[in-house]
Amino acid sequence: MTVDPTNASAANIIERAKNILLQPQTEWDRIAGEPADVGKIYIGYVLPLAALAAICGFIGMSVFGIMGIRFGLVPGLIGAILQVVLGLAGVFVLAFITNALAPSFGSQQDMGQAHKLAAYGSTAGFLGGVFAIFPPLAILGIVGLYSLALIYLGLPRLMKTPEDKRAVYFIVIILVAIVVWIVIGAVMTSLRMGGMGLGGY
Repeated sequence: MTVDPTNASAANIIERAKNILLQPQTEWDRIAGEPADVGKIYIGYVLPLAALAAICGFIGMSVFGIMGIRFGLVPGLIGAILQVVLGLAGVFVLAFITNALAPSFGSQQDMGQAHKLAAYGSTAGFLGGVFAIFPPLAILGIVGLYSLALIYLGLPRLMKTPEDKRAVYFIVIILVAIVVWIVIGAVMTSLRMGGMGLGGY
């Protein structure tokens, strides 16, 4: 099945996610030739995946709880909304970093392609968040690290990165991204812990 990037249907999202996870090289080649409609990429792909991860996290924290502590409805919902917003922001920052560094590594500077790389390359990370639906299984979210391999494979196809510079470019992108995600994680933790003060609403 060929994915229509302008169609944000569940079938297209599932097909794209399945293809990028199971046959990334072929899918990156397909993605590279698609129009870079940033708005549709975020609304039609990133947002649904981010929302899915956030909903699972909300259920895990508010229904099951962690170490006997459960979040109330209001702080849980606030946390879920913040998770979605920060997830979208994280993809944007990753795209911005990738595009900004491109010339330094002999790569083609193209914000549209950088957004596609960041959005579709983050698929495993978002789907890894599904395991948060049941806190004891949350550790399995480590499978989200597969997104690193996806991004590495996508660099030469979307950013036209020379093979001799791909590894260093990738490492620099990931180091910066790690800092970004640490900050996002710290913000999320702080806001969620603060939200517990709202009680069990």
